[in-house]
Amino acid sequence: MTRISEEHRFIFEQSVFLPMVLTVLSRDLDIINTAPFKLKKPYANLIDQTMRKVQKDLYQIKVKMKEEKMKAMQLERDEAFTLFLFIINGWEEKHNYFNPRIRTEVSKLLEKYLSGSNYYSESNP
Repeated sequence: MTRISEEHRFIFEQSVFLPMVLTVLSRDLDIINTAPFKLKKPYANLIDQTMRKVQKDLYQIKVKMKEEKMKAMQLERDEAFTLFLFIINGWEEKHNYFNPRIRTEVSKLLEKYLSGSNYYSESNP
C-alpha cells in the first residue's frame, strides 16, 4: 500500500518525466540545427519556446518538492523497468515503472507542451 497521495505522486512523476522531455527536445533541436531544412528558424523557435515552458514547470515542481521535503531518485534501470525511490517527510517508497509507460507519458507531455499549454499548471491535482 502506498502512503503517497495522488497529488504527491503526480509531483514525483513530473520531476521524473519533465527532465526526459527536456532531453528529447534538446536532441530534436540539435537535429533541426544540423538538418538541411530551408527554414530552420520556425522549428527551432518552437522547440526553444517549448523548452522554456517545460523548464518553468520543472522549476515549479522543484520548488514544491523542496517545500514538501520530497526527493525522487532513479535506483535501477534495465531493458524493461526503471526503479525510482520517492522520499517524502522521511517516508521512502520504491516505484517500478515499465519503460514503455515512461515513453508514453513523455510522449503525452511533449504533445501537450507542443500544443501550447503549460502541463503542470493545468494538470496539477
